[in-house]
Amino acid sequence: MQLPIFIPSALISLALAATAWAAPAGQVQLEITGQTQLGAGMSFQQWGQALAAAGVQNFRLRSAQEGDKPAIEDIGTPQMPLYKVTAVLGARDELIVPGGSFRRSECKKLAAWLDDLAKHGPPETREKLSAFGLTGSQLEKINADLSKAVGFSTKGMTRSEAVNKIAGQLGLALKIEGALAQGDDPIEEELSEFSSGTALACILRPIGFCMVPSESGETLSYAVRKTQLDQELWPIGWPAEGAQKLLPALYDFHNVNVSGVTATKLLEVVGKQVNAAVLYDRNALARHGIEPNKVTVSHPQQRTTYSVALRKMLAKVRLKFEVRVDEAGKAFLWVSTMKPV
Repeated sequence: MQLPIFIPSALISLALAATAWAAPAGQVQLEITGQTQLGAGMSFQQWGQALAAAGVQNFRLRSAQEGDKPAIEDIGTPQMPLYKVTAVLGARDELIVPGGSFRRSECKKLAAWLDDLAKHGPPETREKLSAFGLTGSQLEKINADLSKAVGFSTKGMTRSEAVNKIAGQLGLALKIEGALAQGDDPIEEELSEFSSGTALACILRPIGFCMVPSESGETLSYAVRKTQLDQELWPIGWPAEGAQKLLPALYDFHNVNVSGVTATKLLEVVGKQVNAAVLYDRNALARHGIEPNKVTVSHPQQRTTYSVALRKMLAKVRLKFEVRVDEAGKAFLWVSTMKPV
C-alpha cells in the first residue's frame, strides 16, 4: 500500500498556486513575415541563412499581410503538441516575437527560445515558478524525496559524515560545493526520526551552510553551499497549521508547578509529555549569548496549558518556541530567541 505524501502547507502556498498541466515536448513552426519593399528581400535571404546556421529548421519567410502580429498558436494535440510562431521582421532588422525580439546576430538565442517553447509550451500554459525557481510539481517531487526518515543515530556524528550518509539515501543527487567548514564538528541533536530535509538543514545551519534544491536541464538536484545574505534556503521545518491537532497534549490543561529548573530541562520534560522532539536555533542562541542549559525558569502552581506556561517561562529568559513540522509531517518544538538573528 502506498502511503500519502505530506506536503507542508507553507510549501503548498509557495508552490502549488499553479496547477496547469505540463504538456509533453512538441514541435515549433516559425513563420517570419515582413514588408517586401526597401530591400526586405535581401534581409529575408540573410535571415534565412542566419537561422539555418543557428540550427533552426522548421521556418518559412513570407510577405506581410494585413493584421500580422507576433503570436503563438497551438495547432497540435495534447499528445503531439505543435506551436506556430508568427514573428514580424521590424524596421530595425530585428525579429519580433511574443514577449521579446532578436537581432540577426542573436539567432542562437532565438533557437534556444524556440526549443524552450517546444519543451514547455507557451508561457501562459506553464506552471508558475515559485520557491527556488521551481514549479509546484518539481517541489512536490523534492518534498517527497526529503521526507524520507534519516533512520540512523546522528548525535555525536561528524557533520560531514552525516551529510554524506543522508545524501546516499536520497533519490536525487546532492553536491557539496567547496569544503564543508567545520565538517568534523560533532552534531548535538539526535535526528534519526526526522525527515532528511529538516535534518540536513539542522546539521548545516550552525556551521554557516545550507541546502538548496535546483533544476538544471530538467534534472532536479541539491546543492550544499555556504549561506549568503538573503539567500533562499531549505528551512529547519515548516510552520505548522493546526498545531493543536498535531500536539493536543501541549494545549490540554495541567497543574503546572516549576521551580528553578534550566530551560533545557524544562523543554526536555515538556517535549516528552507532549511527544515532540525539541530543536534549537543555535545560530540565534550564539548571536545573543543565551545558553538554555544555564538559565533557570520558574512557574507558580497553576492550572494552565503547557503551551501558555512554556511561553511565559521562556519569555523571561528571552526565548520563544513554535510548533513546526518536518517534510513527513512530524511535529516538533522549534526554540529560538525573542530577538531575531
